[in-house]
Amino acid sequence: MTELNKIVVALKNKKIIAYPTESVFGLGCDPDYEIAVKKILTLKNRPIEKGLILVASHYKQIKKYIDETKITIDIRKKLFSSWPGPISWALPVNNNTPVWLTGKYTKLVVRISNFLPIKLICRKFGKAIVSTSANISQQLPARTVNEVYKLFGSKVVIMNYNVGKLLYPTKIYDAISNAVIRG
Repeated sequence: MTELNKIVVALKNKKIIAYPTESVFGLGCDPDYEIAVKKILTLKNRPIEKGLILVASHYKQIKKYIDETKITIDIRKKLFSSWPGPISWALPVNNNTPVWLTGKYTKLVVRISNFLPIKLICRKFGKAIVSTSANISQQLPARTVNEVYKLFGSKVVIMNYNVGKLLYPTKIYDAISNAVIRG
């Protein structure tokens, strides 16, 4: 089984994966499966109130979570001028977006990535995945397969691939106000 197939099978079987992002390893799962999302939060010791990020290979993979009536033409231009790429945007959610993704917020942070492992995973899985740094909350995120394994062992299915060249996690902006959420 190829590395990519192993990861996609794990996602389809509602397991937690660890995969490389543009800067660090991320923990991910099927965002529509509450038990898997809550398992990630428990592994990280992260409160649900903080919300999570979704990554995707195409905008259509995040549309079901977004309130597109609040995405003006100007906002759409801003998003698509930065995507695919390492910029994440907080977008207004629709009424069907689960609280286990948004936490205490009315927006969801999403990114259409151009990083090959993420693109391949999301294309083959057919949807967006959860993306939160592979670490225990308030600790440095893992940047190598060995670091992920030391933190989580066999509790996650690890993709053996290097992280990207970014030195810091991707920037996050509010798409409506342009406020910097994470710079």
